[in-house]
Amino acid sequence: MKKLALAAAVAALTLTGCATKTAYIDASDTQTNVVAALSYADFSKAANEMAEEIVASKLMTHPQADEGGRYIVYVNDIENDTMQRLDTDQLTKGLRVNLLQSGKFLVTTAFGEDDATKKMRELKDSKMVKKSTVKGDDQVIAPDFSLSGKILQRNTSLDNDDTRIEYYFQLTMTKIENGLAYWEGERVVGKVADGSSVSW
Repeated sequence: MKKLALAAAVAALTLTGCATKTAYIDASDTQTNVVAALSYADFSKAANEMAEEIVASKLMTHPQADEGGRYIVYVNDIENDTMQRLDTDQLTKGLRVNLLQSGKFLVTTAFGEDDATKKMRELKDSKMVKKSTVKGDDQVIAPDFSLSGKILQRNTSLDNDDTRIEYYFQLTMTKIENGLAYWEGERVVGKVADGSSVSW
């Protein structure tokens, strides 16, 4: 009986010793802990690089920039054309943060994403709310540009049975006034994984 208890204790200690301890990682690290699927690091890198291109583009500089003029951007939903269930807000949020922090752009959330702008104006019919505090009509500013795009995935089988996985981040900035694309960008994230790896 004692031998059985001792063996169980040794087995428990062995299993405990082999267990991976929980630890923090650098989520923006693209070199270690690489996975076949898209990671935070992939989204962050693509968003940062593409935002830098937009900010640097002369066409995306407001003509009154020296006097504080800034273009207003509406961010569309990014289409997910991959095998994964992605929250593409990871990409758009990174882009929006970078564009806003550059000081060259404002981002409108009044159309679709955040319906509070519209809902709060409906309070003018509420008996509870002081009418003079309700924001009036003819004040919301329409956007100058629309940012749209998609994320695509292409898998290719290699001769050694590995899989080459390519993710394409494609974005377009369209001037709403005339429908012309003032900026377009693409970033490709490529990975090679064992053929049995799951990328969705």
